[in-house]
Amino acid sequence: MNLDGAGIAVFCSSSEGAAEGFRRATAELAAALAQRRAVVIYGGASVGLMGVLADAALAALGRVVGVIPHQLAEKEIAHAGLTELVIVHTMHERKTIMSQRAAGYIVLPGGFGTYEEFLEVVTWKQLALHAKPIILVNLDGFYDPLLAQVDRAIREQLIKPAYRGLFDVAANVPQALALLDRAEPRLSTGEGKWF
Repeated sequence: MNLDGAGIAVFCSSSEGAAEGFRRATAELAAALAQRRAVVIYGGASVGLMGVLADAALAALGRVVGVIPHQLAEKEIAHAGLTELVIVHTMHERKTIMSQRAAGYIVLPGGFGTYEEFLEVVTWKQLALHAKPIILVNLDGFYDPLLAQVDRAIREQLIKPAYRGLFDVAANVPQALALLDRAEPRLSTGEGKWF
């Protein structure tokens, strides 16, 4: 994928968390996307890993678009120094605008909101609503339990084995960037009631 001018939606936490490694990896990703001239699209906060992401991309002279609901603008402390800040009414609007502007998705460690964003774009891809790359960055095995749950659902025949290919998993930022560099649009390969 040519990242020059491409929007990459990054899902991550509005908390910094306890792991310094997560903060370092977030800053590493942001700087690398800026160097590749990608537009970082994220949730618009100035705090937590979201703030680390925005600050590192801006420090590398990158373009950063934040999208935040007005009711969270104060709680998550909307970032005042972005290339563009879009204030919306609802979380649904936030995710819709982020997805409309994104050519791909990268998922870093986070909490409920990050899980929900990840699972929603995977579901949209399952339903063939988009063909964009989705890369889950499994830093320090953070997402091992989630991946184990997906594997169990496949064993229990609740998720079709083909759907495991709807997203890629990277162990670190360099692997995530390598996956993104060679990504091509890939629609769901499943068969059945959704197609």
